[in-house]
Amino acid sequence: MSSSPRKRPASDVLVAGVVVAILIALVIAVFLSGAGSSLYPPNAATTQAKEVRGLYDIVFAFAAAIFLIVEGLIVWSVLRYRRRPTDTELPVQTHGNNLVEVIWTVIPTAIVLFLFVISWQTLIHVDNVSASPDIRIHAIAGQFQWQFEYLDESGKKVATQLAPAYDPATHLGGMAVPVGRSIQVTLDSPDVIHAFYVPRFLFKRDVVPGQTNKFEFNVDPGEAGQIFRGQCAELCGTGHRTMLFTVIALSPAEYDTWLKALIEKSNATPAPAASGAAVLNVEAKNIKFDTNALEAPADKPFTIAFKNDDPAGITHNVEIKDSTGTVIATQDAIDGGTNANYAYEPLKAGTYTFFCSIHPQPMTGTLTVK
Repeated sequence: MSSSPRKRPASDVLVAGVVVAILIALVIAVFLSGAGSSLYPPNAATTQAKEVRGLYDIVFAFAAAIFLIVEGLIVWSVLRYRRRPTDTELPVQTHGNNLVEVIWTVIPTAIVLFLFVISWQTLIHVDNVSASPDIRIHAIAGQFQWQFEYLDESGKKVATQLAPAYDPATHLGGMAVPVGRSIQVTLDSPDVIHAFYVPRFLFKRDVVPGQTNKFEFNVDPGEAGQIFRGQCAELCGTGHRTMLFTVIALSPAEYDTWLKALIEKSNATPAPAASGAAVLNVEAKNIKFDTNALEAPADKPFTIAFKNDDPAGITHNVEIKDSTGTVIATQDAIDGGTNANYAYEPLKAGTYTFFCSIHPQPMTGTLTVK
């Protein structure tokens, strides 16, 4: 039995064209409605992030075009070559086609090579660090808090910011940076692997113990006044969820004022214990308190003379909560190798819990007030 080409009515091609057009219209509608926004990264806030976003747009355009072409050909093939009740013979069988094989080999190869080149160029630009950046910041990621050390041109530390939260009223807290200037960040970890991640920077860099990583960025001048959320993006232990931080974009003048206040705060002499107040001594070492039981007089102020004997980059504090679990006294964390006198308001007689808010599980104890 001989095989001959089957003739299909022109309506088949028309139907296939309509289906493909509907598919394209649906894709466009999804993006115009905003439902497709989850396929895109957040708006780029830095010069480097804009390059990453540009690369993403190109790759996404290729992916969308290939998707539409492949899906269109599938729909067209299904409609064009579907079997009908009147079909009694096999269609002409094609065994190999040199032209088609060359096309589906050359075009994908060209696309892959093109994407490789532009990806490599973007990677070089994003990873580039200068010898003399405008601002130098040393970020230390320790379980379970970030610490930002501000350095001068020679690399000497001039100020330390331990608190990750930002207070809009005082403009203190977080990692403040000036817009329009090159910011170079070096990353270190004293314990386990962490990761520095700010979604609007479109960037993540691991923080590896024993290895100093660095990167550089320039915040767009139009982002002045914005606060960007950041986090550790590497599972680093039970307190991983608390390793949050903020990046505050300030104008150069506001940044200079902010840094001056931070330097004064960092160089301030620890406040002495209140005169006449009971002084309780607590020491932290190896992420443990040296005691799990303290006593303080009722209805009288008291002071905890706290010493952090852990290495630099591992921060601790001593906070107090009542029997209901409500935190009633908070304190700023201090870096390893430093000490502070924590003053507390009078407490009523009863049993309380003292703990480190950075490491609440291993570092806790009972405070008896009587």
